[in-house]
Amino acid sequence: MKVLVTGGAGYIGSVTAQALLDAGHRVVVVDDLSTGHRAAVPEGARLHVQDVGDAAALGRLMAAEGVEAVMHFAALSLVGESMQQPLRYYRNNVAGALALLEACEAAGVQRFVLSSTAAVYGTPSSVPIPETAELRPDAPELDEQMRAWYQRLTQEEGFYMLDPDAPTLLE
Repeated sequence: MKVLVTGGAGYIGSVTAQALLDAGHRVVVVDDLSTGHRAAVPEGARLHVQDVGDAAALGRLMAAEGVEAVMHFAALSLVGESMQQPLRYYRNNVAGALALLEACEAAGVQRFVLSSTAAVYGTPSSVPIPETAELRPDAPELDEQMRAWYQRLTQEEGFYMLDPDAPTLLE
């Protein structure tokens, strides 16, 4: 399977890209290199330096590369910085994710994995945190509007939380 890994020059994205390659998948990495590093992209993955916020460019790239699945790791994640620069975080994390989903739709990509943060649950009442836990985010980009968008995606638009009993992308 050909998998697009956004944020694939960062730590989690690059490790995931390597695991995909090791499992026999073909990997395309999209990263703007603002926090990632070109050297972190594993050998065998094709790197495209671009912003995930450009839906049209991403759609063209997905179509040209024959992408079959997307794993999205291209988010800004520093909670302290998000408090100081909330619009930057909204633009990248919310608008960027929406642009990526629009590109997937335009390119006919139906497999999508969103790597999120446990910060959407706030201070957990139990560990490990089940995906069914109440959303109580502490970060400003995950306010009521984000919760409403997330719930609409999962409940109305057909996107869903990972079923732990479902086959994984790697199977």
